[in-house]
Amino acid sequence: MGSGAGKSGWAERRPVLFPFLLSLFCLALSEQIHYRIPEEMPEGSVVGNLAKDLRLSVHELPTRKLRVSSEKPYFTVSAESGELLVSSRLDREQICGKKSACALEFEVVAENPLNFYHVNVEIEDVNDHTPKFSQNAFELQISESTKSGARFILGSAHDADIGTNSLQNYQLSPDDHFSLVIKEKLDGSKYPELVLMTPLDREEQKSYHLTLTALDFGDPPLSSAAQIQVLVTDANDNPPVFSQELYRVELPENVLPGTTVLRVMATDQDDGVNAEITFSFTEAGQITQFDLNSNTGEIIILNTLDFEEVKEYSIVLEAKDGGGMIAQCTVEIEVLDINDNAPEVVFQSLPDFIMEDTKLGTHIALLKIRDKDSGHNGEVICKLEGDVPFKVLTSSRNTYKLVTDGVLDREQTPGYNITITATDKGKPPLSSSSSITLHIGDVNDNMPVFERASYVVHVAENNPPGASITQVSASDPDLGPNGHVSYSIVASDLEPRALSSYVSVNPQSGVVFAQRAFDHEQLRVFELTLQARDHGSPALSSNVSLRVLVGDRNDNAPRVLYPALGHDGSALFDTVPRAAQPGYLVTKVVAVDADSGHNAWLSYHVLQASEPGLFSVGLRTGEVRTARALGDRDAARQRLLVAVRDGGQPPLSATATLLLVFADSLQEALPDLSDRPSPSDPQAELQFYLVVALALISVLFLLAVILAVALHLRRSSSPAAWGCFKPGLCVKSGPVVPPNYSEGTLPYSYNLCVAHTGKTEFNFLKCSEQLSSGQDILCGDSSGALFPLCNSSESTSHPETLMAVSSI
Repeated sequence: MGSGAGKSGWAERRPVLFPFLLSLFCLALSEQIHYRIPEEMPEGSVVGNLAKDLRLSVHELPTRKLRVSSEKPYFTVSAESGELLVSSRLDREQICGKKSACALEFEVVAENPLNFYHVNVEIEDVNDHTPKFSQNAFELQISESTKSGARFILGSAHDADIGTNSLQNYQLSPDDHFSLVIKEKLDGSKYPELVLMTPLDREEQKSYHLTLTALDFGDPPLSSAAQIQVLVTDANDNPPVFSQELYRVELPENVLPGTTVLRVMATDQDDGVNAEITFSFTEAGQITQFDLNSNTGEIIILNTLDFEEVKEYSIVLEAKDGGGMIAQCTVEIEVLDINDNAPEVVFQSLPDFIMEDTKLGTHIALLKIRDKDSGHNGEVICKLEGDVPFKVLTSSRNTYKLVTDGVLDREQTPGYNITITATDKGKPPLSSSSSITLHIGDVNDNMPVFERASYVVHVAENNPPGASITQVSASDPDLGPNGHVSYSIVASDLEPRALSSYVSVNPQSGVVFAQRAFDHEQLRVFELTLQARDHGSPALSSNVSLRVLVGDRNDNAPRVLYPALGHDGSALFDTVPRAAQPGYLVTKVVAVDADSGHNAWLSYHVLQASEPGLFSVGLRTGEVRTARALGDRDAARQRLLVAVRDGGQPPLSATATLLLVFADSLQEALPDLSDRPSPSDPQAELQFYLVVALALISVLFLLAVILAVALHLRRSSSPAAWGCFKPGLCVKSGPVVPPNYSEGTLPYSYNLCVAHTGKTEFNFLKCSEQLSSGQDILCGDSSGALFPLCNSSESTSHPETLMAVSSI
């Protein structure tokens, strides 16, 4: 048993636990908590420890947020202690009227998780109302000829309390002529009747003063009194007599004003004025719904009846004849309910939004259905309109719960317009609808999705570092951080250490940048795995592959593999039979290009020949063939300069020098290879001496320049300045096997020095890299042959310079 604050003897609590409802997927035991308290408890009084009765600890109260869900705020829950407190005046008579049982039913809402608890607070009556008469004094006229036993209805008192606290008895002050009889109406109320015990004699006593007291049986009992003055009138032998002492009539509440309810009948056996009867209400001031025709006795409806306000009327009428004699009767009018009130749907504890991962059977909202009608007219059927993932479950009488009945997906349906229709069982049935909007809250249930299943991007080599090569994009239908996507590289077929030097991705935009210039000859293709990750908790991610194809550019010149230079850097020779016919295959120029595609498609051209028209070169094969037979005037030693060009734009090229000797045997070819000038050709001797003189002058000039530079550097005393004179700059190297040039960029470029015969200057090309043992500096002699300044085992090539040889 619980107790209210300050009135533990009055308050009684009876918790009753019962299985309330098993939802589809959630097994929950609902409780109905029952308290009993007296009315008129002060505000702040404790009804009971609600938290304890719900098995909630004090530590849970801040998170569970207990609160009362009620139409009128009679109670509240203490946030600190969890006690149920009185928050406004509890007047039982105002709340429940004359009902024998008065209880306030409401729901207590708890959050995290959401749940509803039914609470029933029974309000007990206290004796706080005194029985009251409608007026303090009554006047009653009784003829002296009235016989003993005659009865007269007196004005009744009213007590708003119920049970023993209501009006229970009447008492009359002692008198020899009168006594009192208590009668009860259909509604249980009591009224007094005055009984004449002995005849009256007007000549002896004209009036009598009596006191009528109304009492209840409360503790302590309360009472009130009214004065009755009985006037004894002269003889009027017969009082009016009603046809019935009690008239009963039933009226539907929708009867129109002006309708006749009934007609009371009264007769008087006297004649003349003493037989003229007039009708009236004994308590006319309290009768507002009806009007009485004083002559005919017809009762007419003045105002519209409402069953929901007053269900029955008990009216006392009196008939008075001309002699002043009075008779009374009671008219009881019962108002019948009709279905004139549509149900009303009221939502309580409605959340702002619900999360899309809410489980099936979760309580969403509490709603009540109110119908002022009674009986079948007040019985209501509640249903949910439309195809929505919710359903309505009965909680208690006219109380329903809205629970989830399907999977929620905010990305498909961000909100639901829910319409609940309540229909009563009246004839015809009445219904009403109420609509609410439920917003679905987002959870991180969608991973980012890339626009493509995979990405392939083509990037030309020699791209500028830092340039954008592509952009990946992923979408996430979630909201806020759950839909914010960032990008990163999570895997690659490159070395982990080298990955950051090749590519990077912008975390916000997904733009992929090249961190360096790609080289098709070193890396033709690589693959990355990019990840798109949202910022939800926990975060979701998805991966996509990005394949980068490095396109080729013409950045490598052809490299001549054959004919190769000799060990001393000089060009080797080939012999051609003197009797070689046109089309004879002399030799073949073999070259490769590290590029691919059209950039590696080589073509061969004769750039310079001692005897034009004597030899031809295959455009694609590089085969050197005789174009005609050797003539008598043709020299036995021939020099042929062949250019090798690729198919790139712009094209790059290299040159190969061929020394061809027409001889039938090696011994025959050796004299032609001698450097001695031919005495039979004076013109050739002159040319030789001129070239030698020019070379000597040029060498002396170069020596003077070098000496001047050396002296200048010596004075500056800079050790670094002598680095270029250290031994080992030009080192004689042995034969070298040509590398494989099927892939990759050639490892270095060639630096050539060309000496023009007949001119007194040399053109030097500076080395782009430090010379190694595999690089040469080549010059041309007066006869058009190339000679090495530094020993090399490789042939001469340069992407931009062709060897120019002039003959005198």
